[in-house]
Amino acid sequence: MTALSAADWQAIGLTLRLALLTTLILLIVATPLAWWLSHTPPQQSRHHWLRSAVQALVALPLVLPPTVLGFYLLLLLGPQGVIGSTLQSLGFQHLAFSFSGILIASVLYSLPFAVQPLQQAFQQLGRQPVEVAASLGAGPVDRFITVIFPLCRGGFIVAATLSFAHTLGEFGVILMLGGSIPGQTKVLSILIYDHAEAMNYQAAQQLSLLLLLFSFVVLFLVYGLQRQLNRSDR
Repeated sequence: MTALSAADWQAIGLTLRLALLTTLILLIVATPLAWWLSHTPPQQSRHHWLRSAVQALVALPLVLPPTVLGFYLLLLLGPQGVIGSTLQSLGFQHLAFSFSGILIASVLYSLPFAVQPLQQAFQQLGRQPVEVAASLGAGPVDRFITVIFPLCRGGFIVAATLSFAHTLGEFGVILMLGGSIPGQTKVLSILIYDHAEAMNYQAAQQLSLLLLLFSFVVLFLVYGLQRQLNRSDR
């Protein structure tokens, strides 16, 4: 095994930065969304279609090819898109082929991996613990910190782990929207593709093995921690 090059380390650092920021944003965005989905009864006619539409949009990246999502984001965030052209008219750069652009793409593409575990955890929690805390005078923030988060910490761990691990392996959506710009959009999966395309199979194999082992260790440790938390809750 040869030493990693400066370009390899740059791609690794960019990948970790993207995964960490994506996970943080997803936990902030997915928590209220999952709470709303878990506490909106599907039988209520006035909320039925809205709830179903939101659930379908959240789950869409699970079935939609990443290149399709990346293509539409490129049209939307690029210089000719609604958002991209608006940003340019305000004196900013469009978001295609930028780190900010692939961050937005990563958040959208990994959204179901954060929302669904949290929604399941909130549904298992039910309303009673939160209603009891509210009856004792706890405010919304207090109820989240002292009741919801401790009792649903397993769901938060799974959501964070899946979001982080899924972002590490993203390829199609990033390639379509971000291309392969060193230091900005060339994450580890793109670098592996570039090595393989250049027939540098040794470098591609080394980075692939590194990504495989890292992803396995992260999942192994976190699921082990989740088992310990589940035992302590019994």
